[in-house]
Amino acid sequence: MFNHPFPSTRYQGSKRTLVKWIAEMISDLEFTSVLDVFGGTGVVSHRLKNAGKQVIYNDVLAFNHSIGLALIENSHETLSQDEIERILHVDEALTYPTFIQDNFKDIYFTADENIWLDRVTSNINHVLSHPYKQALARFALFQACIAKRPYNLFHRANLYMRTARVERSFGNKTTWDTPFETHFRTFAAEANRAVFDNGQPNTALQRDALDTPSGADLVYIDPPYLNRKGIGVDYRDFYHFLEGLVDYARWAEKIDHTSKHKRLKRIVSRWNSPATIYEAFEALIQRHRHSILVISYRDDGIPSKEALRALLLTYKTHVYEMQQAKTYALSHQKSNELLFIAT
Repeated sequence: MFNHPFPSTRYQGSKRTLVKWIAEMISDLEFTSVLDVFGGTGVVSHRLKNAGKQVIYNDVLAFNHSIGLALIENSHETLSQDEIERILHVDEALTYPTFIQDNFKDIYFTADENIWLDRVTSNINHVLSHPYKQALARFALFQACIAKRPYNLFHRANLYMRTARVERSFGNKTTWDTPFETHFRTFAAEANRAVFDNGQPNTALQRDALDTPSGADLVYIDPPYLNRKGIGVDYRDFYHFLEGLVDYARWAEKIDHTSKHKRLKRIVSRWNSPATIYEAFEALIQRHRHSILVISYRDDGIPSKEALRALLLTYKTHVYEMQQAKTYALSHQKSNELLFIAT
């Protein structure tokens, strides 16, 4: 067992508060390799890496894949203090790009912050040559961006919530007003501390869930949540700004310029529709039917927990269900977090 802490994060849907419970629930299972199909923040993958498992992290989103490269696949590379200073340094001899300044004025960040973002994103791409170092720097940049956003999301243009001089009943204005550079340094240090070698050939993939490789001893599935009203969590839409930062050079061609908050052009996901999510689950379970299946779920989701249990029993002999009460921050809604273990 290793004991390397996972960095702090405000990512929507993160299992950070539940990962200890999840780890305890699967601690008696016999497995050496694990596939994390919807890797997200990487908190579950990192916990299993600490447990000495061979981890295959996967996420279809580019910015999440970058997190997987930084904290799961990477075993040795960290950012030196000199590299951090070079990332943050403004080279007066250079002409920096102005894409964020030109396209996101008064939407997410202040004018000065947009200048900073253009410069630092450019520096990360040019100062650092090693992909793991770039991924670590991007992790710090992503977390700094999230920390300075109301609701920690990019789902609407609401910069005014930060800047209005009003009495506030929510939000953390001190965090919002903390300079980007300070946040970046903090998260870079946290990311460095999370890097370690567990002696296994861990990998980070960027694939659709139904294209993930089969053969892992255990497959962990934490799909996007679709509530009983059929409203899903679209992580690509929530974090489109971070997705753009990863592919800065091609960001312009991906933006939906008709949207007020300059989101990316829509990509339909079978996990966000009541019409297709059951078939998606069935295809994924069938694909990994020879592995131990562990599914994080909620008791008020679509498909219903009864339907999901029945589906698992089509392919597996035993299905165990554990639950943990949880309150979800944005909605203050209480429901039970479920964990299905199918063997």
